[in-house]
Amino acid sequence: MKVHPYLNFDGNAEEAFRFYKSVFGGEFTAHMKMNEAPGTEGLSEEEKNRTMHISLPVAKDTILMASDIMPSAGQTLSKGNTMYVMLSPDSRDEADRLFNGLSKGGEVEMPLEDQFWGDYFGSFIDAFGIRWMINFSKEA
Repeated sequence: MKVHPYLNFDGNAEEAFRFYKSVFGGEFTAHMKMNEAPGTEGLSEEEKNRTMHISLPVAKDTILMASDIMPSAGQTLSKGNTMYVMLSPDSRDEADRLFNGLSKGGEVEMPLEDQFWGDYFGSFIDAFGIRWMINFSKEA
């Protein structure tokens, strides 16, 4: 089984994923707008341009995915602390690159540094309100 993080945004999923692509590299494996789905003729132009689904491979077996909420369908976005995306890079240098890239414009909760349990760890909220943890373990 593989597990893939799926994120929700309020109209800026594409912007967020262009930013994530600039950090992770790679290409989108899907990028569909709401207006590509049947039955969307009655949506506002703004909602038609929202992201229905976008995906970006970020590791060999991990795909980061997302969509925008639809306010006209009664959906609301509540940013909270109930979920983090945890990345376990293969090197300390890669941990630094990911932390510095993804936290740009965001809020660092815990600086990336050596921890008492032996790992190199840090956490932050990115500029789009998504919470991330970066953990490099020499044991892994």
